[in-house]
Amino acid sequence: MTSSAEHTSERPEGPATADVGDVPARRGRVRARRAAVMAVPAAVVAAGLAVLTAEGALGVQFAISGMPFTVTATELNGTGFAQFGGLDEMAEGSPNAGDTGGQVLVVTSVIKDATLTKLCQSVDLGGTNLVIRAGGGAQKVRASDLTTDSTELSGDAAFKNIEIGNDASTLDKAGPLGRGPKGVFSQQSDTVRIANLRQTNYATTAGVFKLPGLKLGFSGSGC
Repeated sequence: MTSSAEHTSERPEGPATADVGDVPARRGRVRARRAAVMAVPAAVVAAGLAVLTAEGALGVQFAISGMPFTVTATELNGTGFAQFGGLDEMAEGSPNAGDTGGQVLVVTSVIKDATLTKLCQSVDLGGTNLVIRAGGGAQKVRASDLTTDSTELSGDAAFKNIEIGNDASTLDKAGPLGRGPKGVFSQQSDTVRIANLRQTNYATTAGVFKLPGLKLGFSGSGC
């Protein structure tokens, strides 16, 4: 995951994610995968952000389908931003698990209040794509307590009062939802702006999600 980032550093100035119990049948495989990821840290929105995942960290509170979906927007603006590593888990016996053990390493991004312009979301269903579009007119898409679990993210980003390297359990700029597991590398900022946003997500949640001009349909191509 890469993006070009700018930030203003005036003065470096959210519920905790749940722990997952050990699953004996997967323990060895999961530990090996985590070790490999830690050996090659991923670059996220701000250059140099390494994602270090704590044992059992979960980005969301539900079993994911294991089918990734694409989200794009010409611009995202948010206040109260936090980001940290996490681990999403599929339902037991999911046909999408493959050789992953049913787990996906993700970057969890939390924005207290966000607006998005020309939002597009698509998921490949095999031969056709389910596409959702909104916020293409005068009104923008609005969300509160917006949380996304991503494996890829790109765009042109700018932050205000960014802090990089926090322990995720101490984050406070995005509210309670923007606080991650203890011992996990993280970052947070007062505001975030990302132009030409593109994400590959496995989960999205929001307290409130307003989609003006919503259009849903099937298409031969995604976002």
